[in-house]
Amino acid sequence: MNGYDHLRVGIYGGTFAPIHNGHIAAARAFMEQMKLDYMFIIPTGIPPHKQIDRSDDPLFRLRMCELAFEGIDGVVISDCEIKRGGRSYTYDTLKEFSRPDTRLFFMCGTDMVLSFDRWYKFEEIFKLCYPVYVRRESDPIMTQRIVAKITEYYEKYGVMFRRIITEPIELSSTQIRTRVAEGKSISGLVPPKVEKFIYDNGLYVPEGK
Repeated sequence: MNGYDHLRVGIYGGTFAPIHNGHIAAARAFMEQMKLDYMFIIPTGIPPHKQIDRSDDPLFRLRMCELAFEGIDGVVISDCEIKRGGRSYTYDTLKEFSRPDTRLFFMCGTDMVLSFDRWYKFEEIFKLCYPVYVRRESDPIMTQRIVAKITEYYEKYGVMFRRIITEPIELSSTQIRTRVAEGKSISGLVPPKVEKFIYDNGLYVPEGK
């Protein structure tokens, strides 16, 4: 038992193309600070807000997530968005995980916080979960923008975004893909098993190389 009346469940979605050590550090902090019983890692099928490579294979991204979180208690890798097909909307995923005995915590990155009020059915999302966010950078100007936006959400919708406190890891999946394409090492940027999977399957290497 967790000492609470409800099961505390975290939802952490993303493209994860590929998943890297920044994602994993954020996930661990999310689980610890929100005192989650379970955390679902959910690779996106077709992201509504991002352009991904035409050669992208969602099942490869799913497998890399499984390798990255292998053996970590309480973490479940879900293929629900990939199986659902079509564009992956957060509202649909939260509805799927919503239960009377469960409190859902949904983790966002900085860019997601700033654009949340442009999401599909965002007001309904606010009713389904407790939104939390994690910083991926330490830019003081960005801090001002985030504080202003969070204040706006509270004043307009009565919703408070909670912050996950962790040292920002300024690393992106785009950087990982670029390094692989350029023949540079990604050792220490992704888990060793993920690194091996990327090289074994020839991911992110331009055609003809």
